[in-house]
Amino acid sequence: MSESDVTRDGVQGVRPGREAPTGAGGRRRRRRRGRGEQPLVPDAAFSSYYGKPVLKKPTWKPLDIAGYLYLGGLAGASSLLAAGGQVTGRPGLAAAAKFGAAGAISLSLAALVHDLGRPARFLNMLRVLKPTSPMSVGSWLLAGYAPLTLTAAATEVAGRYRLLGSTATAASAVLGPAVATYTAVLLSDTAVPSWHEGYPELPFVFAGSAATAASGLALAAAPTAQAGPARRLAVLGAALGLGAFQAMKGRMGLTAEPFERGRPHLLLRAAEALTAGGAALALLGGRDRRLALAAGAALLTGSAALRFGVFHAGVASAEDPKYTIVPQRERLERRAR
Repeated sequence: MSESDVTRDGVQGVRPGREAPTGAGGRRRRRRRGRGEQPLVPDAAFSSYYGKPVLKKPTWKPLDIAGYLYLGGLAGASSLLAAGGQVTGRPGLAAAAKFGAAGAISLSLAALVHDLGRPARFLNMLRVLKPTSPMSVGSWLLAGYAPLTLTAAATEVAGRYRLLGSTATAASAVLGPAVATYTAVLLSDTAVPSWHEGYPELPFVFAGSAATAASGLALAAAPTAQAGPARRLAVLGAALGLGAFQAMKGRMGLTAEPFERGRPHLLLRAAEALTAGGAALALLGGRDRRLALAAGAALLTGSAALRFGVFHAGVASAEDPKYTIVPQRERLERRAR
């Protein structure tokens, strides 16, 4: 369905039985509006045939797919920390991050397969690599990334095959940023208004969220004496994620409304408070173990709240026709000018 089709047929401009006056009578009424009288034509009401939304809302299971978004980000950023810990001689940090990456990506894949219904559907997505499809590219990315993280974690447990483990850790760190952010491209590629309109900033929002989640896990699990890179990453991730999210909402206009209402609003306000608070604790807490645990818990929870908030806001925007119709009308008007 084209934008013009939706604009012409998908919305009833007036209520049934109340048509705009035409002819001389209509002109006289329009002239009288300037003298303070009320117009006889009601304001346009956003509705669709049989009261149905213009778009079919996503049928993804919230716990599965929002969890998949969150865990993928945690895994990808943890691989970067693992490689950093390995290179800078911080074995405790490297080990915690390796286990975090392997566990998070395993749970992320399990959530995705559970939403799909059976593992064969994920395997079917690997039959063809389609560079123009974020889903196809993401499936192949996960298929290559997951074995690397599992290999890195397995060699860490075994205490053997160090060269293999180091190679797997470095390779997973190369793929880690793409794993952490490709889901933002995946959401933006849909027709869901509050996801699609956020496409310039959403990858940066997810990158910051992934960084805070990985640093939170490292702060909670790694020795505090070796957690310096995690503390710095927490501050950088919070600044990037929260700053990009505010910029995204400020630019989106009407389609940013679902982020400020209902469940998404509560989740996203909690995400902002937990992320900012966790980053402050990470920066100021130094090597205090209790503060490190508190910072880690806040950062992990804040990152999860952000992913779930973005997910639910997108679903809400697909349910209300105005978030589809009004931006389309504005784009058509700009093109006409």
